[in-house]
Amino acid sequence: MNLKRFAAPAVIAMTAALALSSCAANEGGSGESGSDSTLSGNLVGAGASSQDSAQQAWIAGFQTANPDVTIDYDPSGSGAGRDTFLSGASDYAGSDRAFNDEEIAEGGFAKCAPDTSVVELPLYISPIAVIFNLEGVDSLSLDPATIAGIFAGDITNWNDEAIAATNEGVELPDLAITPVHRSDDSGTTENFTDYLGAAAPDVWTYEADGVWPFEGGEGAQGTSGVVDAVTNGTGTIGYADASRAGDLGTVAVGVGGEFVEYSPEAAAAIVDASPFVEGRDEHDLAIELDRTSEEAGVYPIVLVSYLIACQEYAEPENVELVKAYLSYIASPEGQDVAAESAGSAPISDSLREKVTAAIDSIQ
Repeated sequence: MNLKRFAAPAVIAMTAALALSSCAANEGGSGESGSDSTLSGNLVGAGASSQDSAQQAWIAGFQTANPDVTIDYDPSGSGAGRDTFLSGASDYAGSDRAFNDEEIAEGGFAKCAPDTSVVELPLYISPIAVIFNLEGVDSLSLDPATIAGIFAGDITNWNDEAIAATNEGVELPDLAITPVHRSDDSGTTENFTDYLGAAAPDVWTYEADGVWPFEGGEGAQGTSGVVDAVTNGTGTIGYADASRAGDLGTVAVGVGGEFVEYSPEAAAAIVDASPFVEGRDEHDLAIELDRTSEEAGVYPIVLVSYLIACQEYAEPENVELVKAYLSYIASPEGQDVAAESAGSAPISDSLREKVTAAIDSIQ
């Protein structure tokens, strides 16, 4: 099944943006549900643009059930969201990667109680689609080395032998390839470059990073920027959360002896088969994805986007609200809402058990 739908600013600027974001969703939950909820207050989040469609659906559903609650989410990008959370300008963050070991050790999370860390919950799972704009071509089959060669700038024309070899019968034009990458610090970029380095290490020699590692190609801000650049270009190719692929051409990725199209099911399968990062707190559920799996039907370019909160908040004012919102997101209903609106993969029951325990531990 192939579902097709749908530079970090300064903290002061982000805070202003947060106050203006999510207006449509907030207007939509204005107390007509007849709910007897006692929750009230304002919750502020920021981060991954990949989560935006899901966040708007989650916010609408939660506010309908809790009409005295207002939730603002600014899809400013993963790096900006982590910075906003670190500075204390948001109650929670959305991020397409977990904080790394060095960041966790450094601490300094302004909203969190001293000497406490964070809870990281893998609640948005989605394949990253390799998207392209090539007239008359809707799908291509590419092995990892070819994908890496294109984005490294080694394969520069669409009729290159490496592309033709796995696409027999497809009429490939004599046309320059224009790779498009994120210009901002992005968890999507970190996930994508992590895949390239793991699956094609002889071709992609750069470390996984949220910042594109070299000059070249075309840079674009945010998921929307990449999708727009690929859509409006000719011979363009990029990467984006699969929920935003729309009508663009997409790549079936070589896994073992087959080519696998992206799907929520294939994305969820690789997450369940991957271990948690070693050495973390029991409620820090950062996942070490196995990018080189050769299991049948597994799609390896997957994004696991996290909801991040404090283990313990310095001020108790919004703790109940944070826990209630995260619990809704983790629930079967919340996961189904995200799947319907954004094409994401609902988490498994076994992962939900761990997530629920982590949310319950928040103070």
